[in-house]
Order: sequence, then structure tokens, then C-alpha cells
Amino acid sequence: MYSLFKPVLFLISPENAHRVSVFFLDLAAAFPPTRWLLKALFGAAAKPVQILGLTFPNPVGLAAGFDKDGKHIRGLACLGFGFVEVGTVTPVPQDGNPKPRLFRLPEDRALINRMGFNNEGLEALTIRLKTLRQQGVPDGIVIGGNIGKNKVTTNEDAHLDYLKCFDALYPWVDYFVVNVSSPNTPGLRELQEKEPLTRLLNLLQEQNQKQPAPKSILLKIAPDLTDSQLDDIAQIVHATSLSGVIATNTTIDRSGLSTPSADVEALGAGGLSGAPLRTRSTTVIRYLREKLGPAPVIIGVGGIDSAASAREKLEAGANLVQVYSGLVYEGPALVKNIVKGL
Repeated sequence: MYSLFKPVLFLISPENAHRVSVFFLDLAAAFPPTRWLLKALFGAAAKPVQILGLTFPNPVGLAAGFDKDGKHIRGLACLGFGFVEVGTVTPVPQDGNPKPRLFRLPEDRALINRMGFNNEGLEALTIRLKTLRQQGVPDGIVIGGNIGKNKVTTNEDAHLDYLKCFDALYPWVDYFVVNVSSPNTPGLRELQEKEPLTRLLNLLQEQNQKQPAPKSILLKIAPDLTDSQLDDIAQIVHATSLSGVIATNTTIDRSGLSTPSADVEALGAGGLSGAPLRTRSTTVIRYLREKLGPAPVIIGVGGIDSAASAREKLEAGANLVQVYSGLVYEGPALVKNIVKGL
């Protein structure tokens, strides 16, 4: 079915295609008959996964960035996701980078984005998630909160933004993800360095331990880290008692693409996601699993567009997987195909 609509969607800009897609998803999820039809078409029975002290209906989740403001969770639950990660959210609303800022590379089954943490802000997301909790979260779907800092906030004050997001979202999300690895906020990746990252995570964990029931905090890392930097990440995870990592975010690397280099360069800066990231993200997962040992959780993301690519991540050491770009190229049946294939 998606093969009929995909050529039409690819005729319009990626951001507009996204808006059209989620509009019709939300519309279908709003009415019992069409909601039932969505579940019948795209749902798949699976053995629940017990991890992070939570019950995931299945191991396939939606990566952060697709539903930044938590507007589409009911519809996404109909597509069979076991969990959805909202955000990245920042304390104050921000427009993100100038458009165009999202690009398709069809020859590579990839996307380049420089969105820049565009979101409606912490207050809007908190209100939306509170309402969802009060009405009942659909189908037992797990909700993660991906938190970041505003562009105008200096790295020296970044911890204040992360703490604000943590405090506001704590009652409404099931786990947290600290995003210091987006390439689209100037200077953000500097927070991945050992000293500032350890400080930030310790502050979050101190705040977490003050809660009646501390929640899992994971760290989302870039695929462009060296082995030495990955060694530091493993040490930091243990030193700060983090629950685990999400590997990986988008890459700034442009090597090995089928799209002509001049065309890629003309698109400008941004993070590359999709099929070209598959091998590197798997390599990072395998390396980190060896360094971390069996206990910390790893959520694998990067180039997952089939059951085979999801299995590759799990065999490398991931406990759960997330998709995003694969959804653009494969359509809403992707989750069902992965769950059934696994």
C-alpha cells in the first residue's frame, strides 16, 4: 500500500511530507473503526520485553525527532511500536534552523537533517503528556523523554536546561535520554567530552535519586566517536550509574555515498541517517557491549530498515532497537515486518 503513496510523498518536501503523513495518521487513529483497521494492518503480536524496569510490548521503538512534541503517540501506537521517544525537547520553544533543513538521498536510502532542535518547548510537551496519561496511554506503549538544551544556552549553563527538562517531564515519561550528540546545535557535541559529560550526568543522577522512584537515564551518543572516546563513554556510564546508551545519533561523515558528492555538498551541513549509518552504528554497539559488559542497556539505532538489520543490532549487543529513516523509505509496515521477522 505504501508503494502507491510513496512516489506522491516524495514529490513534496520532506518536512511537508512528514506533516501530511502524521495528519492522516492522527485522523485515522481518532475514530474507532479506522483505528481498528490501522492495528489490523500494522500491528503484530510479540513477546513483551522486560528491561529498564519496564514492560515493552515489543523491542521496536521510534527514535527521537519524529514526534518531538508528543502529538502523535496514539497514532504511532496503532502502527505497532513498542515504545516512542519524544523530543528532543528544550526548555524554551525554538524554531530550529532555517528551511530547507531536511533532505532525502534516495540513492542511499538516507536522510540529511539540520533541524536544530525545533520544538514547541517543555511546557507544551508536559501538558500534552499529562493529558495522555490522564486519558490512558494506548496499548501499553512505553514513552521515553529525550532532553536537550536551547541553542542560546551556553555549554557552561547547559546543565540548567537538562535539569529543567528532567524535573518537568519526570512524572510523565518512563525513561530519559540525554542528547549531547546532535550535530545541529553549535557546540553541543563538546558536551560529550569526559569532564563536562560526567558533571552533567552526575547532576542529573543526583536529581534522579531525590525522586521517590528514580527512572532510567540513558545517553545518546554520536557514531563519530573514536575508540578512545568510546572507552571514555563506557567509563562514564559505570561511574555515573547510567542505565545505558543509545547508539547512535546521526553522523557528519559523508564517505561511501552513491549520491554524487557535488549534490551532497550542495545540501550543506547536517546529520546523515539511514542505510549508510548501518555498519558504523553496529560497530559502535558491538564495541560498547564489550566494554560495558552485560548489564547496561544498549538501544540500537541507525540504518534499520528490515528484520535483518534489526537482528544485526541485537546480535551485536543491543537490547532494543529504534527506527526513523527506515520508516520514510519502507513505510508504516516496517514495524510489523521487523517484529514478525524477529
